[in-house]
Amino acid sequence: MYDTILFPTDGSETTTDAAAHAFSHAERYDATLHVLSVVELSSGLGTAGRDEEELDRRKRERAATVERLVEEHALEGVDATVAVEVGGPSRVITSYATAVGADLTVMSTRARSGAERVVFGSVTEQVIQAGDTPVLAVQR
Repeated sequence: MYDTILFPTDGSETTTDAAAHAFSHAERYDATLHVLSVVELSSGLGTAGRDEEELDRRKRERAATVERLVEEHALEGVDATVAVEVGGPSRVITSYATAVGADLTVMSTRARSGAERVVFGSVTEQVIQAGDTPVLAVQR
């Protein structure tokens, strides 16, 4: 049913349940799992000199965090690829899903309602609305 599964994560502990689902689905369907982390550009980061060094440092830190997450959840027979991209999370996630031909995206979400939902929004919700790939939203 699924050949390629995308699991976007910031590497935080809040994505642990979603990671378990992503690895379990990859094992069950003998699918390749892409673990993607997005380093979001802040207004304080540009593209020259020290800003480039800071961006590289953040990318290395994120890659190390995601590698640890993959090691913690690794299941025998699951082929997992780790990628770290830079940009707006929802745009990068939907573009990456298209680029790798993902059949399913597994994401963590938390239940927000009312004003909190309006103010903070949700990357998961944005991916559901903007993407073409089915999304399994795992509530934490």
